[in-house]
Amino acid sequence: MTYAKTTAFTQEQQQLARVAKALAHPARVAIIQLLASKMTCISGDIAAELPLSRTTVTQHLQELKALDLIRGEIDGLTVCYCLNTELLRQVQQQFAGFFAEATVGPVCGPGDACAC
Repeated sequence: MTYAKTTAFTQEQQQLARVAKALAHPARVAIIQLLASKMTCISGDIAAELPLSRTTVTQHLQELKALDLIRGEIDGLTVCYCLNTELLRQVQQQFAGFFAEATVGPVCGPGDACAC
């Protein structure tokens, strides 16, 4: 039986992987973009803005909320969703550092000679 050995990786590596996995679905990317474009909490029907059923949108919202990328406050019968901009800024810096580190060094890509 195999199992994930996440303890062998840094907390930052684990967080980047969790966020990348959450953002690996276009519906979740669309939800983040929708919330960012409104620049405020949305208490209306997010499903009306996306080409998905209400149930599917709810599942994606739960995934994003579980990572604290978005927050939802219950107000009567509605839920007001907004971005956790503090966490998103932290993740942005982590990804920027990751890509900066990954792109240092010689170019190795299609048509380029690999320095292996």
